Amino acid sequence: MLFFVRVFIMVAIVTSNIAMAGADKFITGSAIKNYGKYAKVQQDLHFDKNALFKVAFDISEQGKVGEVNRKIETLARFINMHVANGVPAENIHLALVVHGKAGFDLLKSPLYQEKFNSTNANIPLLQDLMKNQVQIYLCGQSAAYYDIDKPLLEPGVKMALSAMTAHAVLNSKGYSLNPF
Repeated sequence: MLFFVRVFIMVAIVTSNIAMAGADKFITGSAIKNYGKYAKVQQDLHFDKNALFKVAFDISEQGKVGEVNRKIETLARFINMHVANGVPAENIHLALVVHGKAGFDLLKSPLYQEKFNSTNANIPLLQDLMKNQVQIYLCGQSAAYYDIDKPLLEPGVKMALSAMTAHAVLNSKGYSLNPF
C-alpha cells in the first residue's frame, strides 16, 4: 500500500509541473495589455497579414462571480495574437454575442455588486474590447428572461432581438462564427 501512495504522489508532482510549465509560454499582448495572453507558435497555416478578420463569438455561460469570464477574454487573445503576428488592428472586426446567464457579466458594476455581492471583474475587459472595435450584443430574449433591461448594461453593450438574429445579421455582413 505504501508503494502505491508513493507512486501516486510522484505522478501528482510530475504532472503538476508539466501543467504549469506551459503557462510560462504565454505573453501579454500589445493591443489589450491586461487580458488575452497568447503563446508564440511555429505556424504551418499561414495567412495574409492584410487579411480582414470578421469573426463572431458566442457565449452563454456566466463566468465565476467576481472573476473575468474566460470566454470573453478569448476575444482579447484573438486580437493580441493576430496583432503580434502582423495583422493591423483596424483589420480585426470582432463581435461578441451573449445569451443565457452570461448576460449578467455585462451588468454595470453597481448592479453586479448588488446582485452578486462582488465587483464585476469583466468591466475593464469589456471596455478594452470596445475600444478595439469589438461589438457586444446581448440577446434580447435572454435579457427579458433574466430581467436585464438595457439601462442595466455597461455602456456600449447593444441589445439584439435575439442571439439568433444577431448571428444571422453578422453572418450576412461577412462574419464567420468562431466554433468555441
